[in-house]
Amino acid sequence: MKTLGYSLVVVGVWSLAVPAAAQCDADGDVKFVCGPVSPEDLYAIPDSPWIIVSSMVDDGNLYATDTRDHSSRVLFPNATSQLRRDANMYADCPGPIASEFRPHGINLRERSNGLHTLYVVGHGAREAVEVFEIDARAATPTATWIGCVVAPDGVGLNSVAALPGNGFVATNFQRPVGELWEWQPGRGWTRVPGSETNGPNGVEASADGQWLFIGGWGTQSLIRLSRRRTPLEVEAANVGFHIDNVRFAPDGTLLAAGHVGATPEAIFACLRERQCNGVRSRVVRVNVQTLAVEELVSYPSSETFILGTVALEVGNELWMGGIAGSDRIVRFPAATLPR
Repeated sequence: MKTLGYSLVVVGVWSLAVPAAAQCDADGDVKFVCGPVSPEDLYAIPDSPWIIVSSMVDDGNLYATDTRDHSSRVLFPNATSQLRRDANMYADCPGPIASEFRPHGINLRERSNGLHTLYVVGHGAREAVEVFEIDARAATPTATWIGCVVAPDGVGLNSVAALPGNGFVATNFQRPVGELWEWQPGRGWTRVPGSETNGPNGVEASADGQWLFIGGWGTQSLIRLSRRRTPLEVEAANVGFHIDNVRFAPDGTLLAAGHVGATPEAIFACLRERQCNGVRSRVVRVNVQTLAVEELVSYPSSETFILGTVALEVGNELWMGGIAGSDRIVRFPAATLPR
């Protein structure tokens, strides 16, 4: 395993006001994209320079971040946002998002014509997967709300992944035992067999839908679970930290991002009280065939970036989003991506 570590010198207190230009200054060879608050999840729109960012705060937004100049603009909701409900596909959706949108996990059903389907775990006024059409054919992408799927009673959604066809799978982050749920049009929600685990967080699905890859927050492992196979196949790769989101890299490996502290309670104290001594953000690369693990990043919590939640390869950089009010995405240099 190869590790690239970084250190920060933290000066002052958490409430210290820093001029905007200084706030986005590089930390040595680590740079930032500043703007979106609590950028919990990231997804690259294929064949475009744009990254979709979910800002996980009350009345949060979806952002589109330009990888060329690192500027960000609100993708939804904005003054030109459109609503066009697909009543056939999402017949049980009670209506458009009215208020209190708190976007969380995101995933894209990629298509080759520049029109994609975006799934967004939303909290706030309702617990649901909100569905958008992303049009990336113009100079800047647009998002049109087309429907929703309300969560089953008692389920707190976290992450979502598209499945072949028009269905998706989502995680119910519960400790000590949570599970995954699958939704298919016309059939609704079903519990995913064999998915019960301690704190299932991020999720991705293979292109053929035969395998699910689950970020085990409570188990500190990347779990590979077969889908619709008899007998079920379940294997796990221990990573030594609490995995939040997982995201495919261009070479087909998985990037698993999350955080580690002395105890889970130390993580929650870092979130609530900004008491983050010893808490670090981590990223590993996992081979989906062998489950071999290669560590890429170990980055300390600071007053400007608290807990890492997702990693994404962007050109020759590794980007990491986070939560707890951080107003930046971290950009690690090419040396972070050993082969």
